[in-house]
Amino acid sequence: MYAWYFTAPPPRVPVDRCNTAHGAVLLYVGISPKRPPANGGRPSRQSLRTRLRYHYRGNAYGSTLRLTLGVLLADELGIGLRRVGSTGSRLTFSDGEAVLSEWMAEHARVCWVQDPQPWLLETRLIEGIDLPLNLDQNTHGGFHARLSAARARQRELARSMPALPR
Repeated sequence: MYAWYFTAPPPRVPVDRCNTAHGAVLLYVGISPKRPPANGGRPSRQSLRTRLRYHYRGNAYGSTLRLTLGVLLADELGIGLRRVGSTGSRLTFSDGEAVLSEWMAEHARVCWVQDPQPWLLETRLIEGIDLPLNLDQNTHGGFHARLSAARARQRELARSMPALPR
């Protein structure tokens, strides 16, 4: 399980009830690998290292954290979600992904803990503390509706523009 702290939270994110440590505020938690499928299917082979690397240097298509941060920081960083690729079905911040990575390098901190069943710990944390950037399992969070709406607006805007080549 990993936890993301931010030294400068994105604008309009409510942080007054969030946990803080060493001058940073905890806004998001995640796990890797994900819960094994109940149907006996193949479990995820993703490691904590690959997941964290993708959050730091990947794109919004593969990281809900990057998608959320990019949406919340779009105006401040001058970036916007766009359709990319030949089918235009992938949504990323295109060239803005590098700008977002720079912002994260300056303001994001991550820590982790090993647990044999991280999905249970993740559920307990999301239910027990305020984590405004988590959407999954967090409909009780006061920021959920506003964040969901902001992400939907960015997706709608991206889908209204022509797709960019990869």
